[in-house]
Amino acid sequence: MDALLHSLSATLQITAPVFIIVFLGVLFKQWCWLDDHFVRVASTLVFRVTLPTLVFLNISKTNLQESLDPSVLLYASVVTLISFFFLIWAARALVSVPADRGVFIQGSFRGNQGIIGMALVANQFGEAGLPMASLLLGCLIIIYNILSVIALSASQPERAGMGWKPVLMDILKNPLILSVVLALPFSYFQWTLPPLLLKTGTYFSGMTLPLALLCIGASLSLKALRASSLASWGATAMKLAILPVLMTWGAWYLGWTGQTLGILFLYFASPTAAGSFVMAKAMGANGPLAANIVALTTVGSTLTITLGVFFLHWLQLV
Repeated sequence: MDALLHSLSATLQITAPVFIIVFLGVLFKQWCWLDDHFVRVASTLVFRVTLPTLVFLNISKTNLQESLDPSVLLYASVVTLISFFFLIWAARALVSVPADRGVFIQGSFRGNQGIIGMALVANQFGEAGLPMASLLLGCLIIIYNILSVIALSASQPERAGMGWKPVLMDILKNPLILSVVLALPFSYFQWTLPPLLLKTGTYFSGMTLPLALLCIGASLSLKALRASSLASWGATAMKLAILPVLMTWGAWYLGWTGQTLGILFLYFASPTAAGSFVMAKAMGANGPLAANIVALTTVGSTLTITLGVFFLHWLQLV
């Protein structure tokens, strides 16, 4: 019994602060303390400045030759590709409207590791886990964007030729990817920033996670939750339960435990990224369905991630 209570306490220490801030964002929006303009501006600041700064500092201060495990990046990439092809098959069985299958597929695999995942890793492992999390984030961002275009284009053949060029440019100009690339030589050659720049960057990176989590909460649509369909519930089950369990089990089966297994689970179990809604709208897909999936997975992940972390602690795997 003591072990059970200890595992539950450790779990809540990790997940509760993250989701409390998300739901504070919901309340602040209801109380009109936050508005849509603030959310847009703050989200842009996080995406373009503070989160890239956080990623850059985490990687640049790490000895890449000692901490980088290419097998982890390879595993995450391979299982993401496998899940993508599985979802293509599942979409045909679960989604009756062919044009909505791309939204279902994207919503089922594209996780919000940049905010929710990073915040949970920071709570679970502190600064020790952030370098691996940052490298994994940069790798998955590229894969997610490419696979999202394929999924949305395949379900809307008339738009297949319209989506590649802007998304390719987005990948090349993505601030998170650029921050990883810029940080790699600092890490490899053990270069250090001048103290003034380091202190400034630390201030910026420190505001990233709370500000981003508040924006996620303020962006949640209660209307979207009420309008949920079978396709959105199916994508939610895939994103929060089926795929994370299979992917995490595969990592454990291959011998990973501790910090590595914990980071992989938190990334695989993260709710659907809000960027999936933006891309779906940009490519003329079903925007309301994409919004439903984002809302459902964000709310549902408060339970599923907490349960997952609890069982990993209880089984002494992390």
